[in-house]
Amino acid sequence: MEHFDLVVIGGGPAGYAGAMRAVDFRKKVLLIEKKRLGGAGLFDGVLSSKTLWEHSMRVAAIRETIPTYEIPFEDIVRNVREAVFERKTQMTLHAGMLQSALGSKFFHYEKGDARIIDKNTVEIKKGDGTTHLVYAENILIATGSRPRYLPSISVDEKTILTSDGIRNIQDFPKSMVILGAGVIGCEFATIFSNFGKTKVYIIDKANRILPFEDEDISETVTHNLERNGVVVHHNSSLERMELKNGKVEYELNYKNGEKEIISVEKALIAVGRVPNIENIGIENIGINLTERGFIYHDDTQTNISNIYVAGDVTGGIALVSVGEREARHAVVRMFGPAIKPISYQNISTIMFLNPEVGAVGMSEQEVRQKNIPVKVVKLDYSVNARAIAMRKTKGFFKILVTNDNGMRILGMRAVGEHASSAIQAVAYLIHTSQGIRELADMMHPHPSIIEGIQECLRMLLGKSIYKPAIFKDKLQCYTCENGVCTPISSISTYE
Repeated sequence: MEHFDLVVIGGGPAGYAGAMRAVDFRKKVLLIEKKRLGGAGLFDGVLSSKTLWEHSMRVAAIRETIPTYEIPFEDIVRNVREAVFERKTQMTLHAGMLQSALGSKFFHYEKGDARIIDKNTVEIKKGDGTTHLVYAENILIATGSRPRYLPSISVDEKTILTSDGIRNIQDFPKSMVILGAGVIGCEFATIFSNFGKTKVYIIDKANRILPFEDEDISETVTHNLERNGVVVHHNSSLERMELKNGKVEYELNYKNGEKEIISVEKALIAVGRVPNIENIGIENIGINLTERGFIYHDDTQTNISNIYVAGDVTGGIALVSVGEREARHAVVRMFGPAIKPISYQNISTIMFLNPEVGAVGMSEQEVRQKNIPVKVVKLDYSVNARAIAMRKTKGFFKILVTNDNGMRILGMRAVGEHASSAIQAVAYLIHTSQGIRELADMMHPHPSIIEGIQECLRMLLGKSIYKPAIFKDKLQCYTCENGVCTPISSISTYE
C-alpha cells in the first residue's frame, strides 16, 4: 500500500488548490478526481456561466445603439467551449507536467472514485473496475456540490433544467422561467435577457429579488431586468410545474389570492445546491454533518482530527475564492506553523448582473438589523467621469463607516461598470481595520471608476469636490442609529 502525506478527494478549484499548497511543503500528495479535473466550477459553474455573461453584456451594449443586432447561438456555444477547453488544458497540462517534474516523490494525480475506508485508508476505483488502497496521513475532502432538485418537479436537463443543463440548450429559447430570485437565478435572467431573444420570467416568493442585499441594489437590478423585458413574479409561490406538449406549464399563487398559468419553452431551477457526499465513505468513520446535510468542520478540520474539508461541501459561502482559501488553509494547518482561523467577515464578492454588483463587508441592511451606529455615504455613477465617458452612468457607490472620528470602514457596495474592480482597495482597508484618510488623499488615476470611491471618502471628511448639499439627488451622506437615519447637511470636520 503506497503511503501519502495527503490524499485530496475532489479535483475542483478547492481540491486542486489544496494539492498545490501541499506541494509547497514538499509533501507527498495524491489528488483524486472522479470525472473531470476542474470540477463543476470549470465545466458547469463559474467559468462557463461567466463566459456567457461576458458575451451577453457585449451583445447588450451593441443592442443599445443597434437594437436589431443578433449573434448566432452557435457562436456563443463555441466561445464557452473554447474558454472551458483553455482552462481545462491549462490545469491538465500543469498537473501532468508537475507529476513528471517531481517524479514519484511529491505529486500524483489519479482519475477514479475515492472512498474512505478508515481514517488513514482510501480506496480508489478506476474506470476499468480495478481497485487499490492507499495510506493517507491526512485527507482533504473537496468533493463540491450539485444543483438541488425539488421532488415536485421532474428535471430532465433539457426542457426543465438546472445550471448543469445549460450546456444542453441548442438555441436561444423564445421564453424561459427561472425558479429562484437569488444570485444564480438573477445571473441567468441577466444573461438570457441581454441577448434579446428570450422572454424571461422569474418566480420570486418575496416582494423583491436579492432579499439578502440592500433594497437600493435590488431596485437597480430589477429596473434593468425589467428594461430588458424580464417579468418578475413578486410575492408568488409555485403551485405546479410540468411538461405539456413539449413545453413547460407553470401555475402561480400570489399572496393577494390571484392565480396565473403561463407556458414557456424552458424552465431553469435555481434553488440552491447540495453537497456531493454520497459514496465517499464518510459513514465508515463517523464524520459529523450539519443540520443542512453538509460536512461539519471547525476551521476546516472535521471531528476526525486528520480529515479536513474545503469548498462547497462545507455548506458555507459557495465561491471559488473561498473554497481555494479553505483548502490552502487546511493544508497549512496540517503541515505549517500555527495560524489564525479563517475569517469570513469581509469577503469580496461579485454578482454578475446588469449592472454588475461588487460587495465587501457588511451591508446597510445588516448594520441596521444589528443596530450598529454608522455613517453612510452614497455617490451616483452619473457624477463619475469614467462612467460618463463609457456612457454607463447607471449605478452607485455606497460606503459604511463607524459613526465616530475614526470612521473605520465596515462595508461597501458598488453597483455599475467595473464594480468588482473598484472594491479591492476598500476590502484591504476593512481587512486591516484602517480608516479612510489615506485612501481619500491618494492620487487616483483619471478618469477611473475608483475616483468615485475617493469622492465618497472625501464627502465623509467634509472636503468633496461635489457637495452633497448641492447635488442632493446624486450624493447622499447620513447617519443611522437606533433605527433612525438622519441626513448630514454639513460636515464640520475640515482638514
